[in-house]
Amino acid sequence: MEVRDFLKEADTEIDLRAADKSSLIKALAVKAASAVKLPADTIFNALQQRDELGSTGIGSGVCIPHARFREIQRPFGIFARLRHPIDFDAIDGEPVDLAFLLLLPAASQLDQLNALAAVARKLRDPEMLRRLRKADGEAAFYEAIAK
Repeated sequence: MEVRDFLKEADTEIDLRAADKSSLIKALAVKAASAVKLPADTIFNALQQRDELGSTGIGSGVCIPHARFREIQRPFGIFARLRHPIDFDAIDGEPVDLAFLLLLPAASQLDQLNALAAVARKLRDPEMLRRLRKADGEAAFYEAIAK
């Protein structure tokens, strides 16, 4: 599974404004709600509950908030670069400026694992992170993560 299998260019955003962890998760949930036809509050609550189990801030300025839903048949992603880094309780204590939201099908553990692995592989590469942070425009931002 590749990132482009569940992330479309229309679902990327640069210069997203978020004051804190909660407002970032809320903004991503609102953006995802219409695409997956679920209420934003349902998505937000599931993401919050998952993050309470352990931060989805994986380090190096990256977070991957994710949750599973019975109503979702295929993985769905939204990828954003924040205008200003925020505290996200990441494992390395560093602020986050790249957020990849993943909504996953509860019925398929294979899809869940493959989608998470595809994103983690990309976002653990220092060269990839550099390209994403320097991308000039959403098209370049999408191309960097999706190729």
